[in-house]
Amino acid sequence: MTAFEPKIVGFLCNWCSYAGADKAGAAQTPYPPNVRIVRVMCSGRVDPQFILEAFHQGADGVLVLACHAGDCHYKEGNYRATQRHRMLLRLLRQFGVEPQRCRFDYVSAGEGEKFVQVVTNFVAELKELGPLRCARPAVMADHFASAVLHTSGDD
Repeated sequence: MTAFEPKIVGFLCNWCSYAGADKAGAAQTPYPPNVRIVRVMCSGRVDPQFILEAFHQGADGVLVLACHAGDCHYKEGNYRATQRHRMLLRLLRQFGVEPQRCRFDYVSAGEGEKFVQVVTNFVAELKELGPLRCARPAVMADHFASAVLHTSGDD
């Protein structure tokens, strides 16, 4: 039997986190190859449905990396991403997905080592959790949309 290697989808902000990942690559700093990077212009543009779709398509974990507080090129996109992440964690629990499988963190353009550390730690955490065992229903995103439409927003 082969050892479990988690599949991770990483949504990285173009201006900070992606540049941090690029810095790690330019320095030839090794890190686990488990993450598939999706470059987004801003972490605030990561729609929760993208994350649900990543899980539906077979990801064992999803990583959202943003600019540090106050450093967003779009002023408050990273704050929006933080709020969405908190809401999404509550919904993932309802779908039977452990909240540890969806990680949010901050990595700046100069933090190549931090990028490596975040990815390495996330891979290790997911290896401990094992493969995502909940059903990956095709209607996960539909349930999410329905839940959002039926909340009052008074949290």
